[in-house]
Amino acid sequence: MAASGSKGPSQRQLRVGEQVRHAISDVLQRGEIRDDVVETTVISVSEVRMSPDLKIATAFVSPLGAKDDEAVIAALNHNAKFVRGRISHALRQMKYMPEVRFRLDTSFDNYAKIDALLRSPEVARDLDEDGDEDQN
Repeated sequence: MAASGSKGPSQRQLRVGEQVRHAISDVLQRGEIRDDVVETTVISVSEVRMSPDLKIATAFVSPLGAKDDEAVIAALNHNAKFVRGRISHALRQMKYMPEVRFRLDTSFDNYAKIDALLRSPEVARDLDEDGDEDQN
């Protein structure tokens, strides 16, 4: 049993978050949202984080090939109540249907920055020097 002061989401939050992610992805894939911005954009739902009481679902999305990411997020948040209604069937086992909030997933940008740093000549030189010392 986990300690009461432990950090991070519970197994239940993770499980429900994954169920909500699948349900939202299905709604987006079927093209059920009637909004020009959403209809013309491929949207990837990378993660859904549930609040501890499971009443708020924060969906982290990546609009692929969109000119204006913020416009896509605004359109999704404008249609959040519709999405909540469409996912209710897939989540019928839940006591309360979570409020859905959409946020831009910036983790891929962070990974790209780290990758660029690791490939920079300065870091590569330092890594090579460390490797030479280990061989002596």
